[in-house]
Amino acid sequence: MSIQSRVHSFLRSTPLRYYYHLLKARVGGAPQSDESVILSRLAINCPRTFIEFGFHPTEYNCIGLADFNGLLVDGDDTTVRLAKAVLPKRIESRQSFITLDNIKRLGAHFPKLGVLSIDVDGNDYWFLKELLPVRPTVISVEYNASLGLRPITVPYDPSFDRKQKHESGWYHGASITALTNLCIANGYKLVAVSAAGGNIFFLPLSSSLPALEPAQAYRENSLRKRWSGTTAAEQWNRIKHMPFVDTT
Repeated sequence: MSIQSRVHSFLRSTPLRYYYHLLKARVGGAPQSDESVILSRLAINCPRTFIEFGFHPTEYNCIGLADFNGLLVDGDDTTVRLAKAVLPKRIESRQSFITLDNIKRLGAHFPKLGVLSIDVDGNDYWFLKELLPVRPTVISVEYNASLGLRPITVPYDPSFDRKQKHESGWYHGASITALTNLCIANGYKLVAVSAAGGNIFFLPLSSSLPALEPAQAYRENSLRKRWSGTTAAEQWNRIKHMPFVDTT
């Protein structure tokens, strides 16, 4: 683990994290890459609502949807407490450890959903599969670039914690191929990928935007490469012995 990663992990485990993000919120938040720009471009003709599972109070994908009502859900109490302190009233923040038992109820928060964003570093594939019947207009979901183009996901575990599953933290989520195949089977197509190689975006098949193939859209996770000093191929070699579900 790099020195930057060690410092980041230390800050996240102390009260300094709360005050750091509180100060950051005062000067304005942002997504980690260009997710908010992509969502602002895609979420035009849709209900003005969003639900985001897994977030940071000053770094979440839907942060640029200024006239949307939103629901932010995360299992971390400090994250939610800070969000309630700094975010506008049109955005509700809720503390909940998400499982297949409760995600359908959370996904029905709005009668019509404009944007669905999932970035939970764990059961992303299984949660997306459960929520696709809600029929959001725009979907943003994190893919795990360490898995390459293999059509795989981690098995569902209601208590999934990537830090406990593998010391690297790289064993989580699903590949870009697995998520794209799931969305295609449910009437959506891949239309964009974030510059940092973390999130992919889907629209209904009826959209006029051209569809992208996973091999065409795939990017290594630049943040992970920088923090760890490893390539996606090296990351895969560290976790390839772990259990995976083939989604084909």
